[in-house]
Amino acid sequence: MKIIVQRVKEASCTVNGSIISEIKNGYLLFVGLTHSDTLEEVTYLAKKVAKLRIFEDESGKLNKSILDMNYEILSISQFTLYANTTKGNRPSFTEAMDPIMAEKLYLELSKILNNEYNINTYNGSFGEYMDISLINDGPVTIMLKSK
Repeated sequence: MKIIVQRVKEASCTVNGSIISEIKNGYLLFVGLTHSDTLEEVTYLAKKVAKLRIFEDESGKLNKSILDMNYEILSISQFTLYANTTKGNRPSFTEAMDPIMAEKLYLELSKILNNEYNINTYNGSFGEYMDISLINDGPVTIMLKSK
């Protein structure tokens, strides 16, 4: 499992011309799953996202988590994180998880962040063509991977 965490001042997801999810300050997550991922990886990375300290403290050091800041998350499924470009110029997505299983684990990530960490987490529309808008804060962009 891979998650790209972008610290944002705002982010939104639009499908068919309508905004379906939006946040102000917080994280924009791009979430990719591969065949071997399980609930264990989802739980592990949910904890990492919740406790990741990439907001400045009073001294300007990256020392505060999204929990400390009481910010929100916009989570977007993105199978293209598992693109294989080693051969040719057209990416292969055979390393991405089957969409039916991937959607279940993707939604479980948001459920854990909402219920176990009390972080307001909003989703994109799984499997849909989405327009994602954001104002990156910093910019701060971190890639997390499961064990």
